[in-house]
Amino acid sequence: MKCALVTGGSRGIGSAICQKLAEDSQYHILINYQSNSDAAQKTLDEVVKKGATAELIKFNVADAEDVKTALTTWQEANPEAIVEVIVNNAGITKDGLFMWMSHEDWTNVINTSLNGFFNVTNFFIQRMLRNKYGRIINMVSVSGVKGTAGQTNYSAAKGAVVAATKALAQEVAKRNITVNAVAPGFIRTDMTGDLDEKELIKLVPVNRFGEAEEVADLVSFLVSKKASYITGEIININGGIYS
Repeated sequence: MKCALVTGGSRGIGSAICQKLAEDSQYHILINYQSNSDAAQKTLDEVVKKGATAELIKFNVADAEDVKTALTTWQEANPEAIVEVIVNNAGITKDGLFMWMSHEDWTNVINTSLNGFFNVTNFFIQRMLRNKYGRIINMVSVSGVKGTAGQTNYSAAKGAVVAATKALAQEVAKRNITVNAVAPGFIRTDMTGDLDEKELIKLVPVNRFGEAEEVADLVSFLVSKKASYITGEIININGGIYS
């Protein structure tokens, strides 16, 4: 059984990616979530409707022990299963000006995006290397590429994952494993629900927010065999906001 794991797969871009992979690939889809079991179940139902097999796998990417326990338990229950695709999508924001930022808001954002990438990817990387095939996609952000005021913590976390993407890509390329990052701009999801869309689209040359499905299309391409010569890249998908 060949599998694709999507962290933070219950809502927004993560859910869209799970559904797109269900349409475009033959993978058994592992939908990771942390707390929202209703949303995770909805995503699972949509994935199955599209003809794929899938299961839910609950853990907090930021908690190294939780990740190790959940993934070890799953691997032991499915000894023949091979995770060929990892989409590191889980992330949180705790926005605020740096001068007023609490240590907790700094640490939580870094732990989820950066340590989450390490905890999940590191668990599978040796198996991928032995298997001589893999696709690792790290969801970053325009904030991690250009920096965004009020998001020093999120920009730092995503910027670190950008650098990690470039470094890891070089380490594993000979084994037919690609590592790429996808950097969305303003995408219409729960996470951007509080933003002033009317005001912000003035910054976007194409004059609208993107849709989660558009990001999922890009991820699906990078997961496919067609993208085997693309690695170490950070691909912006932001309507021209930054290039």
